[in-house]
Amino acid sequence: MRSWKENWSGWGQIFSVSVPERKSISVKVRNLIVGGVAPVRVQSMTKTNTADIRATVRQIQRLAQAGCELVRVAVPDENSAAALSEIRKRVELPLVADIHFDYRLALMAIEAGFDKIRINPGNIGARWKVEEIIKAAADRGVAIRVGVNSGSLPKTCLWQAKSQVEAILRAVEVGVKPFEKLNFKMLVISAKTTETRDLIRVYQRLSRDYVYPLHLGLTEAGPVFEGVIRSIAGMAPLLLQGIGDTIRISLTGDPVLEVVAGYELLAALGLREYGPLVYSCPGCGRTEIDINRLVKETKRALKGIKVRLKVAVMGCVVNGPGEARQADFGIAGGRGRGVIFARGKVIKTVKEEQLVSELLNVIKSELQFMS
Repeated sequence: MRSWKENWSGWGQIFSVSVPERKSISVKVRNLIVGGVAPVRVQSMTKTNTADIRATVRQIQRLAQAGCELVRVAVPDENSAAALSEIRKRVELPLVADIHFDYRLALMAIEAGFDKIRINPGNIGARWKVEEIIKAAADRGVAIRVGVNSGSLPKTCLWQAKSQVEAILRAVEVGVKPFEKLNFKMLVISAKTTETRDLIRVYQRLSRDYVYPLHLGLTEAGPVFEGVIRSIAGMAPLLLQGIGDTIRISLTGDPVLEVVAGYELLAALGLREYGPLVYSCPGCGRTEIDINRLVKETKRALKGIKVRLKVAVMGCVVNGPGEARQADFGIAGGRGRGVIFARGKVIKTVKEEQLVSELLNVIKSELQFMS
C-alpha cells in the first residue's frame, strides 16, 4: 500500500504545504480508543427526539449494526437529559452527549453514564461553568470534545481575526485553555466549517498546534449526494496527510448512510478494511442487462462477508473481465447469460438469474480454501 506521503505528493503542490506525519495522544471513550495508533473511527449522530427513548435506542442499534463506533445524541433540554440514563442502559456502543448553552445538561449526561461530552465552550457561558464540566468529567473518566463551528463563533474571535480560518483557530485556542489549565488530557478537538478549503487549512494548523485527537467533519454538508461529495473533498486530503482520528460524514437523511459513506471513504483511501468493495461500470449502449439491479443484488448478497475484497459488476462480457482485472472477483452480464471471473480470468458462464448466487458460491469457496 502506498504511504500517505506518496499519495499526498500531488495534493501538496496544490495547497503548497508540508505537514509532518501526525501522532496524537490516545483518548479512551468507554471501550474505544480514539487517536494514537488506533484506526480512524467512524461515528454518526441520532436524529430522533432524544426524549423518545424507544426510537432513539432503535436508531442507535441500527447504527451499531452498520458498524458505527461512536454515536452522538442531542441533549437540548432537561426532558432529553432525563432519558439519557435509560438509553445508556439499553445499548453497548460508546455514547456522546451533544450539549449547547446549559452546562447543567452536561453534568446530567455525565451522571447518566455517557462516555463523552461534546461542548462548544463559546456558548456555554462563564468560564466557571466550563470548569465544572471538566471537573465532573475528570472524576468519572469521561472524555470531552471541544467542538467549534464556523456558524457560531464568539464575536471577540471574529473581531480579532482577519479571516474565518483565523477566527476558528482563535476560538479553538480560547476553548482549549480551561482544559489545559486543569490538566485535562481526555480531550478531542473539532473545528467544522461549510467550506472545504477552509476545513483543510484549519485542520492543517490544528495538526501542528495540538496533540489531541482530531474529529473531522464538514458542517451542514447537505443532502446525501452533495453531502458525500463535499465531505470527501474536504476530508480526503487531510486523511491522506495522516490528519484525523475520527470522522463523521454529516448528511440530511438516514444516519446509517453516514456510516456507510464513512467506511467507503476510509476503504477507498486504504485506511480501513471493512468488508467487500463493490465496483461497477456506469453502463452504456453495449449493456444488455439491468446493471442497477445487478449491483443492488450483489451488494445485498455480500452483506455478511467481512473480508476485504474487490468485487466488480460489469455490464458487458466484451470488456468486463479485462477492465476489472484488478478486482478479486466479478461478474459481467450479457443477453440472458453472463460470466463469473476472478482477477481478470473467466471462470464460468452461467444464466443471468444465476450470476449473483454463483458469484457468492465462488467467493465463499475460495475464502474457505484460504482459511
